[in-house]
Amino acid sequence: MNERIDNRDPLNGDATPRWYLIQCKGGESFRAAEHLDNQGYQVFHPVLQVQKKRRGKLCWLDEPLFPYYLFIRLDRLDSNWRPIRSTRGVLKLVGFGDEPLPVADDLIEILRDNASVEAPAQQANVYFRAGEIVEITEGPFRALQAVFDSQKGEERAIVLLSMLQGQQRLEIPIEHLRRNE
Repeated sequence: MNERIDNRDPLNGDATPRWYLIQCKGGESFRAAEHLDNQGYQVFHPVLQVQKKRRGKLCWLDEPLFPYYLFIRLDRLDSNWRPIRSTRGVLKLVGFGDEPLPVADDLIEILRDNASVEAPAQQANVYFRAGEIVEITEGPFRALQAVFDSQKGEERAIVLLSMLQGQQRLEIPIEHLRRNE
């Protein structure tokens, strides 16, 4: 019975790289990711594109999927852990007590797969683009198509509906609109 038993504690002596979670200072996850990357660490900072109003205009912005957090790949033997906590934007490594806890590789793989599949039109977006054809899903104009004109606040939209020999401006709840497919 020459079976070799590996008694190494996976948290204290394993050289296998694992993903860990880093908590960032408020609004500084992009800065932390950039500085860690510049130091040679493998960083995963999942972001998604959202459409927001800036200076009265709608624009696409990258926002963190997990505000205040990012992932870093380290191993317990060869990685230099010391510079991480003093990196700009980093608050701490997330763990239990003084022991950082690894994140399941499966979770990171799922996040990476989903992040690479999404196209901008499928990402989190409560806004429509001006000139886009939309369908009204509820109310007296249900099942009619209209042209999206603008958004009025968070919950209302202005659409142009072709009726009465011209385009009429109509204000309806944005939740009553659907992209025309």
